[in-house]
Amino acid sequence: MSARPRRRFWIETGLGALSGSVVILTLAVPDWIEAVFGVDPDQSSGALEWGIVAALLVATLAFGFVARRESRRTAFELSTNR
Repeated sequence: MSARPRRRFWIETGLGALSGSVVILTLAVPDWIEAVFGVDPDQSSGALEWGIVAALLVATLAFGFVARRESRRTAFELSTNR
């Protein structure tokens, strides 16, 4: 009997990958917010971009933690159902 990860695992993994990608995008191209939305909320100081990087880095780590916990739960259920 093989236990498959629940949908929750895949959602958490996808959100973690998405937030990690936006962190990398913001580090590589810090002015993407101005280019996409056409506004400069921080008057080119870069404070908004660093805030986004910090918040999304925390989100990426949190999603990674909960996805790992969900993966370990699935592995534990598999090992106890022998």
